[in-house]
Amino acid sequence: MSEPGEWLIYRGAGEPHGGISQLPPPPPWRDFAGGDDTSSNGSADRRLGGYRHEAELHRPGAEELEMINAALYLRRPLLVTGSPGAGKSTLAHSVAHELGLGRVLRWPIVSRSTLLDGLYHYDAIARLQDVQIAAHRASSGPDGTDDAGGTDGTGTGTGGARGAEYRDPSADIGSYIRLGPLGTALLPSALPRVLLIDELDKSDIDLPNDLLNVLEEGEFGIPELERIADRLPDGEAEVLTDDGTKVKVRGGRVQCRAFPFVVLTSNGERDFPAPLMRRCIHLELGRPDHQRLATFVRAHLGDEAARAGDDLIAHFLERSRSELISTDQLLNAIYLTDAAAPAGRDRLADLLIQRLDRPR
Repeated sequence: MSEPGEWLIYRGAGEPHGGISQLPPPPPWRDFAGGDDTSSNGSADRRLGGYRHEAELHRPGAEELEMINAALYLRRPLLVTGSPGAGKSTLAHSVAHELGLGRVLRWPIVSRSTLLDGLYHYDAIARLQDVQIAAHRASSGPDGTDDAGGTDGTGTGTGGARGAEYRDPSADIGSYIRLGPLGTALLPSALPRVLLIDELDKSDIDLPNDLLNVLEEGEFGIPELERIADRLPDGEAEVLTDDGTKVKVRGGRVQCRAFPFVVLTSNGERDFPAPLMRRCIHLELGRPDHQRLATFVRAHLGDEAARAGDDLIAHFLERSRSELISTDQLLNAIYLTDAAAPAGRDRLADLLIQRLDRPR
């Protein structure tokens, strides 16, 4: 065990030093090593844990399994409710990982989120600027002066030649459209995508109702493309997806082939309208027990850290009976007290696991 203060990187002494080089690797759930391995799924690793293959992973209970499979069979959204840190978001990553459904499409909801944010974004300003630049170049000579009238009095000088080469700007409209997570999930594919609509209870009051038609019909239109579909090559436009790839959209409409596995999560901060509830399969996640928490810690930090933090897990469970605390806080406490091993371990753990339902 380290002496008090030995684990501190920032010491508040006011003197510059190279202590940052002594900072250990980040916790697995905060490792954003982007660019090192483009084939890895960093989001899944952070959610499921880097040690998940070594851990004796928790097996979901019978009711949890039944509700997940009911949503898969019925092609209905799964509404998962529970306290913070209960594993609601992790469920989507677990299903995608086990069934080989690729990267989870995540739509984090905030109070300003609208249906259009999830479907697509059209950058009209960028397109207008590019059209204006192209028009200016087409009407200007090599020296930047306007020579549209020509030099022979016929009005067919170099500017006229450029005008003859003018291309319909609608042909590249797809370059200014990017599908959102929901729009990407509804693209036609042989296998369903997994879409996580996270913390829907944080939304504006209208969003749950706005989702009804799209989730029921599995399709939506892009008006900017529908209006000019007859002028597009083969009626198709190539747009960017949430994955960063390009796909062709025909006729300005996106219609799914395999309905996505949609997971809507809620911390229970508000009730949802009955029309949304009847279209969803509802799963309530209760408080995890000691075995589930130990498996959760083991999946993220390994077996040794889980054993060393067993007393913290027990204390966490005792507090959770009367306080609102999150498993994320438990992971932080076990990682820090295990990696840094400072004196006053219990005091530091209590500082990191503060109740979330206390006004500050």
